[in-house]
Amino acid sequence: MIASAQKLYAGLRKPRTPSAYDQAVVWITLVLLAIGFVMVYSASIAMAEGDKDTGYKATYFAVRHGVFLLVALAAAVAAFQVPMRMWQQYSPYLFLIGSVLLIMVLIPHVGREVNGSKRWLSLMVINLQPSELMKFFVVLYAADYTVRKASYMHSLVKGFFPMFLVMLFTGFLLLSEPDFGAFAVITSIAMAALFLGGFNWRLFAGLVVMLVIGFATIILASPYRRQRLFGFMDPWSDPYGKGYQLSHSLIAFGRGEWSGVGLGGSVEKLFYLPEAHTDFLMAVIAEEMGFVGVTIVVLLFTFLILRTFHIGMQASKLGRDFNALVAQGIGVWFGVQSFINMGVNMGLLPTKGLTLPLLSFGGSGIVANLIALGVLLRVDWENRQLMRGYSV
Repeated sequence: MIASAQKLYAGLRKPRTPSAYDQAVVWITLVLLAIGFVMVYSASIAMAEGDKDTGYKATYFAVRHGVFLLVALAAAVAAFQVPMRMWQQYSPYLFLIGSVLLIMVLIPHVGREVNGSKRWLSLMVINLQPSELMKFFVVLYAADYTVRKASYMHSLVKGFFPMFLVMLFTGFLLLSEPDFGAFAVITSIAMAALFLGGFNWRLFAGLVVMLVIGFATIILASPYRRQRLFGFMDPWSDPYGKGYQLSHSLIAFGRGEWSGVGLGGSVEKLFYLPEAHTDFLMAVIAEEMGFVGVTIVVLLFTFLILRTFHIGMQASKLGRDFNALVAQGIGVWFGVQSFINMGVNMGLLPTKGLTLPLLSFGGSGIVANLIALGVLLRVDWENRQLMRGYSV
C-alpha cells in the first residue's frame, strides 16, 4: 500500500513533457476569436434584421463570420505545416502576387467599390480584400529583405533605398484605393524590420522624422483626410457631419461605464454607430461590457504581442534571423493595427477604416490574421525542435 502511494506521488511529481508549441498564443487567440464571434453577432443583429440584402435574418453576419473562422483556422493549420525556409524562399513571389492583386483592385469593373473605396475583388460568394493579405506578405518580404541585406544595414543607399522604392510603389497602390490605414500598418512593418535588423539608428531616426512629415503632408493635401483630422480634434463641433462616427463611439464608451449595459444591450449599434460590427466593434464592446471588457481585450492583445516578441528573440538567439524578424513583424502588425483601431474608437486618433484583428467581422482579415499566427507557431515549433537537438 505504501509502495503504491509512493509510486503515485512520484508520478505526480514527474515533470511534464515540454509542449511542442506555445500554448499561451493558442489560448489567447481562441479567447479573442470567441469574444469576437459573440460581439460581431451582438453588434450586427439590428443591421442584419433591417436589411433586405441579408434576408432580414438576425444571424446573417454571425453565420458568415463563423464560416470565415472555420476557413481561417484551416488555413492556419495549413500554414503551420510549411517550413520557414519555404516561407523565406517564396516570400518575394508572395509579395509579387499581393502587388498584382492590389493592381487588379484598381482596374475598372474588376475591383469592387464600397463607400467610395476600391478595396475588394469579387469572388462570387465572398469579397477578397488584397490589402489584408498584403500585410502578411510584407511581413515575409521585409524579413527576407533585411536578412539578405544584413551587410548593408549601415548604408542609406544600399540598405534602405531599395526597400523605400518597393514600399513607395505599394503605398501608391494602397492610397489609390484609398486605404491609408493599411498603408500605415504596412509602412510600420517594413520600418520595424529594418530597425530590428540592425539598421543604423541615426539614419533610422532621420527617416522616422521624414516619415512623420510625409504622413502629415498626405493628410493635409487630401480634403477628406483633412476633414477627418479636424473632426477627430473636435467631433462635437459637427456631431451630425464629420464628427458623427466618433461622437457616437464616445457616447458608447460613456454609456458602458465600469461594467457595461449588458451583452446585447447596446443602443449605439441600433443604426447610430456606423460599421458597428467591423471598424467600431470596440465601441460596442465598451458599451456592453464596460471598462472591464475593454481592459480584458487590451490585456489579451498585450500578452499576445509580448509572446510574438519573445518567440522572435528565441529565434534570434538560435541564429534564425528570418524567423525572428517574421515573428516580430507579426507582433508589430497586430500591435500597430489594434492600437490604431482602439485609438480611433476612443477618440485618440483620427477616424480610419481599420478593423480590430481577430475580433472584427471580415473574411480576408480573419484569414490573414490566423495564417500569420499559424506561421508564428511554426517559428516557435522550430525553436523548440532546435533546442531539443533536432534539425528542422
